[in-house]
Amino acid sequence: MDKNLSVIFIGHLAVDRILRFNEIFKPTLGGSVSYGSLALTKYQPKLKVGIITHIGNLGFNQKLLRKLEKSQIDLRGIKKSETYNTTFILDYLDHNRILTLESRSPNLNIEDIPKSYLEKSPQIIVLVPLCNEILYEYIAHIIDLFPDTLIGIDLQGFIRKIDSKGVVSYTYNEDLISNMKDIINLIGNRLILKGSEIEMKLLSGCEDSHEIMNSFRSFKGNSIFIMTMGEQGSWLVKNGEKILKIPAFKPKRVKDETGAGDVYLAIFLLEYLLSDKSWNAVEKSGYIASAAASFLVEEKGTDGVQTKKKIMQRVQRKNYIT
Repeated sequence: MDKNLSVIFIGHLAVDRILRFNEIFKPTLGGSVSYGSLALTKYQPKLKVGIITHIGNLGFNQKLLRKLEKSQIDLRGIKKSETYNTTFILDYLDHNRILTLESRSPNLNIEDIPKSYLEKSPQIIVLVPLCNEILYEYIAHIIDLFPDTLIGIDLQGFIRKIDSKGVVSYTYNEDLISNMKDIINLIGNRLILKGSEIEMKLLSGCEDSHEIMNSFRSFKGNSIFIMTMGEQGSWLVKNGEKILKIPAFKPKRVKDETGAGDVYLAIFLLEYLLSDKSWNAVEKSGYIASAAASFLVEEKGTDGVQTKKKIMQRVQRKNYIT
């Protein structure tokens, strides 16, 4: 592996306050930025991983950053201000959850990117907002600053609708969907976009899984689109290629599903980058990412991220959910 290989995650770090069957758990560090960065440093310890985010210091427990620090994740991209941090209440019942945004950090500002990040382009940038904190203009600057960088996107934080009480829902919002389509066209061939089934339904305007995936062929270029479907696995599509159907791997237990999609995307992006970019290599990357996600659900929070050795062993065992 290239010793200079680097990945930057961009988006809010969240404080997650979890309720499960009315039991209140200790606040934890959440957000796709934390799940993705910790997954990659566990998977490939020599990888250079950094984050760009905005933390609101009011009420924020700095001890929450210790796990990131211990994993040697570059935290120079953290902007701090005297505001409240992005905080979610996650109320779980069975496999469903009610997500409420309690407070929100400011939008990300392109001027807050450290100069050291601009001196040498990262190989991968992962845009993972939680509550629309990454604007189109910000992404346009990113595209100009890093013209050769692979761009990964997690759809959720771009199209979430948040009402006046902070309740998060996935209902159609024309402005959010139109903005997301503009972003897809802006990034073009460098884009790998991942969304859950409900998110991809909203973006595509389709209900049937095949229709959803085929709708993304209308975008010009060679972007890769991934739809994660929980126990039903994941589907991938790209112009000129058949739809790939990747099975979900059977975990030993299920303790916490939060962050599984974040881990999938992070591992997929790295494996894809290191591959020959063929459709067979994309399929292989999908299997590895699926296996990585199956480990994440076995433990609470980010404790389920696993080493490459164990992930590859699970891939080889082919113990799928049928």
